[in-house]
Amino acid sequence: MTSFPPRWTTEELAESVATASVQFRNERLSVSDSWETHYNQARAKFELLFSKLSDLAPAAINDKILSDAFGGGLGEAFRYLAGPPISDDDLQVIADVDSIAPGVLKKNPDAVRKVFEVIERVIDPHRFPWIKGGSAPTHQQRDAALLASSVLLAAQRIATERRNEGKDSQETKVKDFLRSLGFTEVPTAAINTIVKGPQGMQFCAECQLGERKADVVVRLHDTRLMAIECKVSNSATNSVKRLNNDAAVKAEYWLKQFGALQVVPAAVLAGVFKVLNVEQAQARGLSLFWSHDLDKLGAFIESTR
Repeated sequence: MTSFPPRWTTEELAESVATASVQFRNERLSVSDSWETHYNQARAKFELLFSKLSDLAPAAINDKILSDAFGGGLGEAFRYLAGPPISDDDLQVIADVDSIAPGVLKKNPDAVRKVFEVIERVIDPHRFPWIKGGSAPTHQQRDAALLASSVLLAAQRIATERRNEGKDSQETKVKDFLRSLGFTEVPTAAINTIVKGPQGMQFCAECQLGERKADVVVRLHDTRLMAIECKVSNSATNSVKRLNNDAAVKAEYWLKQFGALQVVPAAVLAGVFKVLNVEQAQARGLSLFWSHDLDKLGAFIESTR
């Protein structure tokens, strides 16, 4: 007899949502060296940039100095001189250059000049008020500009780190849990029929299942495939995008493509979610588990023997 994943009541979902939210808050409030590290790294970059460009004095900047600075990996700091900071892609398009990679720019003074001309036009007048007047900064202005720029870059870096680490650590946690159950990870392969992909006691990561990619695909004991999406959300609003507009959409696709007797779409959740949203996702065929309670995922997998 086929074993189907548990369907949680509203009360059970509400309890899991509350627990996940508490864990998220505790993680965000925990003491971490990450901010200090990112700030110090950003500060060092801007200190070096200011040194190479003579505190951004226009008269002291020439093509060789620019080429050396870009070639030395200071392009990120350059982008953060803009107000607001400009992205790699935007800078390349607006400057109309083939590449803004350090190695390429170092060998192309014309491209370097075009890139810097863009930065000059959008440089932040609040952080760098001395540039418009063509004068050198006062000691206070220089310190204030270094502080503000370093904080700006460090904040962006830690935000990116949190986004990436959240999903990566979630996937790692799921894979480690599967290993603890005796499963072995195998190389990723495209799965277009139910017999392909991981076999008994195996799983793979980032697998193409039909036309949609799954974070983790595991072969259940009864030969079905379980497609697991790892979703971490930092707000109830964000959870709609990650859960309802992504994971639940994939669940509907997989069920239609392979059938409920062949595939089990699931999500392992962490962070902040709204009860209504997780209820809606479950109603659309997505089986829900939580990273703080993976034993329930293990119990279901064991039930498929």
